[in-house]
Amino acid sequence: MADVRLEKVTPGNVDAAIALRVRSDQERFVSPVVNSLAEAYVRPEKAWPRLIFDGEDLVGFVMAFFDIRFDPDDPDDRPRSGLWRLNIAEGRQGRGYGRFAVESVCEEIRRRGQSRVTVTWAEGEGGPEGFYLRLGFRRTGETSGDQVVGELDLKAKRRPAPS
Repeated sequence: MADVRLEKVTPGNVDAAIALRVRSDQERFVSPVVNSLAEAYVRPEKAWPRLIFDGEDLVGFVMAFFDIRFDPDDPDDRPRSGLWRLNIAEGRQGRGYGRFAVESVCEEIRRRGQSRVTVTWAEGEGGPEGFYLRLGFRRTGETSGDQVVGELDLKAKRRPAPS
């Protein structure tokens, strides 16, 4: 993991980003990168899209969000920051890239002075729930549309998740 890093999406790498694919059985759980980039384009003040590289190889995509309310019509809904999208390329999963991406988002959220990270996921066999729970996320009991809301307290002491 010595040469794993996040990079901004640029004109020079956007085509590779759009071509990135997850395993076919996971496509129902995450939007294609092109959809995420379109959302980032229309909400640039909230979206933080990054590509995950290992050396020269593009291995994934992550997008965070900052200070978004899940229900803008609810005055009690607090602004949240967290993981919006995570796509690890087919054939590249299980190598720590997803964990690296989530930890990188957590560091950016800490840098911005916040202490909680939110993520949503769709339930189902083969879905990402186990991954997020192993990283320390806990269900909040809320939903966002048809997705489960999970949250990670960055201040809480955590034991490392089993490999």
